Amino acid sequence: MKFEDFDIILFALPRWDAIYSSGTFCTAKELAKSNRVFYIDHPFTWKDYFNNKSSDEIRNRTDALLHGKNIYRKVKGLPEKFTAVTTKLTLPINFLPEGKLYNLLSKRNDKIVYKTVERIIKENKIEKFIYFNSFDPFYGLTFPSSFKPYVFVYKTSDDISQEEYTAKHGVRMEEEMVKRADIVLATSVELTRIKSEISYNVHYLPNAASIEIFERAYREQLAKPKELENINTKIIGYMGALSTRINYELFKKTAEYHSDKTLVLVGSKDNPHCKHVELEDLDNVIVTSPKKIEQLPNYLQYFDCTIIPFEISKLTKSIYPLKLNEYLAGGKPVVLTDFANLDEFKDVVYIADNEDQFVNLINRAIEEDSDELKLRRYKVASGNSWSARAEQFKQIVMNFINKKEKSVS
Repeated sequence: MKFEDFDIILFALPRWDAIYSSGTFCTAKELAKSNRVFYIDHPFTWKDYFNNKSSDEIRNRTDALLHGKNIYRKVKGLPEKFTAVTTKLTLPINFLPEGKLYNLLSKRNDKIVYKTVERIIKENKIEKFIYFNSFDPFYGLTFPSSFKPYVFVYKTSDDISQEEYTAKHGVRMEEEMVKRADIVLATSVELTRIKSEISYNVHYLPNAASIEIFERAYREQLAKPKELENINTKIIGYMGALSTRINYELFKKTAEYHSDKTLVLVGSKDNPHCKHVELEDLDNVIVTSPKKIEQLPNYLQYFDCTIIPFEISKLTKSIYPLKLNEYLAGGKPVVLTDFANLDEFKDVVYIADNEDQFVNLINRAIEEDSDELKLRRYKVASGNSWSARAEQFKQIVMNFINKKEKSVS
């Protein structure tokens, strides 16, 4: 028996057409080069539908969401074996307290999702399959006993207890999901430690990067984005979602300390945390609109130093940021706060113990930069590609299957 003998039904928290790339989607693309992958989007609720009727993501899925028609989609540019799948609308129930009503409606939502899973299995003549739930413990705990994947894999990506919305029901549901899974994957050292207290079969499988995209900033001469055309100073850059895990005061401190440089944030202008510290009131700060992943190397190439100014908290202690390998793939120096155990990178990044050291390390990173260091960074990132992660995933699964087969025989 080999890995290619299995189909993969992947239930994913990040949707395939989300504006920001995700580890789940990138892994799925790699797996679809050898196996049929049915990528089930995190369900839209009726609330999502009525609040976002006019959005492309809703309009493009209307038949599937309302009527269960045209649930399959082949995505241009992805492997032929990759199929995106949409379930019908589910009920919004996270606002409810824990108890009988929540449990009753949760079962109803599971039935909606399971009908889609059942269709996938029947209509595509699936026999042996791997069920892969990627950080979406809110669905599937009450699937019927007849649901028997050959292997059940659950992946955890963040400390679910540290976000108010997900913590409300997510902590107990994820704990149950981890207990039931045959294999648990964790994207950080800290998450691996936490989940190993619940499951006997937890594996550290960190995030990676789309090296083939970001290495363009290292290997090619790219066009300078319009937002950067009039900048004549050194550029300190940040790419990615402007989320709650960021220390926005440190962004401001960085811009004020480095008044001779320009701080460029490639992300959303509408983030309230970003607005709160009045970053854009500073003359040397530029905040762009969100960009597609294919556009990011053009920005990265013109950064003299990249930064990851995450808060130091229980949440960030469990994070392995995608952007770290993306920056390194472009050969760029990286300065980051000491928010998580990232010792494997200590020889190619600058880790700050405090805010003062953070802003000072930026000058050092720029001054020390060289072709030799660029190459070292690129080589480190190259070992952290999504294809490498997919191979690790396959090996973990096959080790489990081989043990399972031996125990039966």
